[in-house]
Order: sequence, then C-alpha cells, then structure tokens
Amino acid sequence: MTEDIRDKPSAGPDDIRALNFIRAEIPFVLRRHFRQGLRSHVLEVLDPKDVQAEKSGLLQDGVLRFPRARPLKMFRVFRTRFDSLKHALLEIETVKVLGRYLAPQYVARSDEFLVHYVFKGARDLLLCGLQDHVEGEVLDPWSPVKENLLEDLWRRITDHGPAGERSTRIPGIESFREHIAAFLTCVKRMIMEAGSIPDLAGVSNLILTASGAVKLVDINNISPVSLSPHIPVDDKGYPICDKSVQALALLEQKLLGRAPGRDDPIYRVFLDPDRVRDVKAMEDSFHKGNRGRW
Repeated sequence: MTEDIRDKPSAGPDDIRALNFIRAEIPFVLRRHFRQGLRSHVLEVLDPKDVQAEKSGLLQDGVLRFPRARPLKMFRVFRTRFDSLKHALLEIETVKVLGRYLAPQYVARSDEFLVHYVFKGARDLLLCGLQDHVEGEVLDPWSPVKENLLEDLWRRITDHGPAGERSTRIPGIESFREHIAAFLTCVKRMIMEAGSIPDLAGVSNLILTASGAVKLVDINNISPVSLSPHIPVDDKGYPICDKSVQALALLEQKLLGRAPGRDDPIYRVFLDPDRVRDVKAMEDSFHKGNRGRW
C-alpha cells in the first residue's frame, strides 16, 4: 500500500486485505459500501454463498432471481489520528453517551476495537468497528418533500415485491410516528443533559426500519453543544452541531408536523435567522475548500 489508509479518498476490498492486521484468508467477501465519508471507510461483510447467488441467480418457483447479497456486518475503518492511547479511548467513550440517551432500538450496534496499524515501518493506533447492518429507508432531513414525508416513507416500506403487495407484518403509520417522536425526544434530552448531539445532518445517517424504529448508523460523530452565540466546528472545520440541530428541527416539522417553537431553548438559539445565515456561509466555505478531495 503506497498511501495511508486514513488519507485515501476511498478504500476497496484490496486496500482492506492489504492492512497488516487483516488475515490473508478470511471466510467472507468484502465489498465497498456506497456510504463513504470524511470520517471512515465503510465496507460490507458478505457471505460468499450470498454473493454467488447474486451473481448466478436462484431458481424460485420457476423464476430465476438475482437477490442482492445482504451484509452480515458493516466494517468501518476510521480516519481519526490519535496522539495517545488515552485519546483513542476517549473517542470510544463518547459513543457510550448514546447508550445512555438513545435506547438500543435507536442505534445501530457496533463493536469497536483498536489495532496497531503499520504503514511504512511506523506503528500507529487505528480505530475500526463491526456494525450491525440496518435495512430500511433513508431518513433524509434535507429531502425536498415538505408534506407527507412520513406517509411516503411508510408506503415505500409497506409496499414490497413486484406486485407491490402490502406486508401485514409492518405496523401502522401511527406506530412509526410514535417511534420518531420518542427518538427526537431522546436526542433533545441528550442535548440538554449531556451537552452533546449525534450527527443528524448526514444524508444517510438515519434509517427508518420496517418496525418503525429510527436507527442512527453514524455513531462516532458526536458533537458538544453550547447555547452560546459562538458557532463551533468539528475537527474537519464543519459546523456539524448547528447543522444537526437544523436537521432535528426539519425532522420534527416534516415527520410530526410540528413547527419549531420559539419557546424551545434549543431552537431559539440555533434557529436564529442571523445564526442560520452565518452557518450557511461557513458550510459553503467548507464544501468549497474540500471540493474534489473525497
């Protein structure tokens, strides 16, 4: 490998197999996942038999079908650089905050571990994770749909198969609404009590499952929250805290029909028009500076 895995714009199976801590022979197939970001490489861990069925097809009731292989797990390699073991352990510790405020049904469980990464003779700590794969519809706060977004998502989940047959195993839309309300309440409590917020701004960070639960899949980007006028940025220079609060307000409005209240202390600070305008300028500057990097 000629480039540090943490600096590569993207990583495929060959890049992962070349890492010093990966066995030469593993009984799984790795495939690059469509979700790649500034913070981690994401690969699907697949059963070889499922991959073969995807390629060759399965004969079912006289019809040859090509079912897409479903990941057993998601393997993540994080780009974060650590200056000490204490720093690395603190990074893992922040994830535990989610466990205290978001019930297990609202978080994609992940087993995270530190390894010694060897590159060009130097040893360094590298954080990796094996995360549960979550099936469902992406819950995009920035969706252009302003009305009936929940109804649209619910309809897409309940309709399945070539004939669009409705599944009787999926709960009604009110159950979905209750799960979403509970999730948003937990996030708000986390903000007010722990002074932290998960990354809700990423387009694919939230998944709505067939059971109606909201699953947060990006669990390693947790930002401190302050109600001061200062606009904080993360280690990449992005105003993720403000953008996550904006996403929270959009989800509440689009999915539950609740307009952000001026009496809410969180929204009163973060949705101030002047602050929103400043955040937009910072976001535009960030994207301009990172254009073409990833």
